[in-house]
Amino acid sequence: MHVCGSHEWTITHFGIRTLLPDNVEVRAGPGCPVCVTPAADIDMAAQLSLEGKTILTYGDMTRARGSTLSLSDAKASGGEVRIVYSVHDAIEIAKANPKREHVFFAVGFETTAPPTAYEILQQPPHNLTFLTAYRYVPPAVEAVANSPDLAVSGFMNAGHASTVTGMKAYESCFKSTRKPMVFAGFEPIDVLISIAMLLRQIASNDPKMENEYTRAVTWEGNLRAQAAMDKVFDRVDGYWRGVATIPGSGFRIRSEFLECDTRARFGLKEASGDEQFVPQARCGEVILGKIDPPECPLYMKTCTPASPKGPTMVSAEGTCKIWADHKILATMRCRV
Repeated sequence: MHVCGSHEWTITHFGIRTLLPDNVEVRAGPGCPVCVTPAADIDMAAQLSLEGKTILTYGDMTRARGSTLSLSDAKASGGEVRIVYSVHDAIEIAKANPKREHVFFAVGFETTAPPTAYEILQQPPHNLTFLTAYRYVPPAVEAVANSPDLAVSGFMNAGHASTVTGMKAYESCFKSTRKPMVFAGFEPIDVLISIAMLLRQIASNDPKMENEYTRAVTWEGNLRAQAAMDKVFDRVDGYWRGVATIPGSGFRIRSEFLECDTRARFGLKEASGDEQFVPQARCGEVILGKIDPPECPLYMKTCTPASPKGPTMVSAEGTCKIWADHKILATMRCRV
C-alpha cells in the first residue's frame, strides 16, 4: 500500500499496475488530505463564510462537501471564499483588507504544516486566524499496518512528507509491526524500484526500512521544519474522514498562539468522527484501500469529476478522481 495521492497518480497515469504480476496488488491508502478532512471542519468553514468572514483555502478544498455544503456552495449563497496557492497568499490578502476577518482553512499533511507554523511564528495580521485540519501521516500508517481487515504486506511511504519528518518518524511503527517499508519518490522508475525493493523484503522475510528516495529523504528529515511545527502545534488525536480517530495524528495550535486559532477566537469545537458521506457512497472504503473506485455504485454514474458527490472524486489526489480522469471503469487492478 502507498499512502499518497501523488503515488496513485503516477501508478495510474503510467499504467504501472499493468506491468505487475497477477499476484502483486498495489493499493491506494489514505493519502489525500482533502479526502480525510472532516465534514465538521468543512461545515465550520462554510458557516464562517456565511457569517461574513473571508475563507482562504486551496482550490480542491472548496469543492469538497461537508455534511450539507461545500465552500463553493457557501460562496454561491453569498459567503466570501477565496482560493489561495499558499499560506503566504492568505497573509497578504489579510494585510490588504485589515477591516475584515479572514480565516485560512489549513489542510494537508506534514508537507504543508511547516509554512503555516512559520507564518504564525512571524506574528500574522490580527484579522487572520487559522482553522487547522492538518494530519500527521506516520500514525495513520501504523493504524493501517495494524488493521486485520487490510492485511497489508508492505508500505511505500510518501517521499515528500518523509523529506520533512525523516525516516525516523516511522521507526516505532516499523518496530511494532515489522512491516516492510520503502520511502519512495514519484517518478515511474521510483515507484517500480520501490515495489521491487518491497517484494525482495517480503520474499526473503527480512523486513527493513529502506530509502529509495535518497535524493530527498534522510533519516533525520528537515529539522528546521520540525522545530517550527513543534513550537506552534501540539500533536493530538485526529479524526480522518472515513477512516478513524487516530492518536497523535492531529495538529492543534498551542496555547501561546491561541490568538491565531480560529476555534479559540470564535468558540468553535473540534471536528467529530461523523463520516457524513452521501447515501450509498463508499468513500471511506476507497480511502482505506478496501475497494477500488468502480466498486462504489455512484462511481461515474451520479458521482463524476464534473459533479462529485464524495471527496475522493474532488481532489486531484483522490483515488476516484485519478481513476475517473484516466477512464478506468472496470475493477481490474492489474490489467486496466
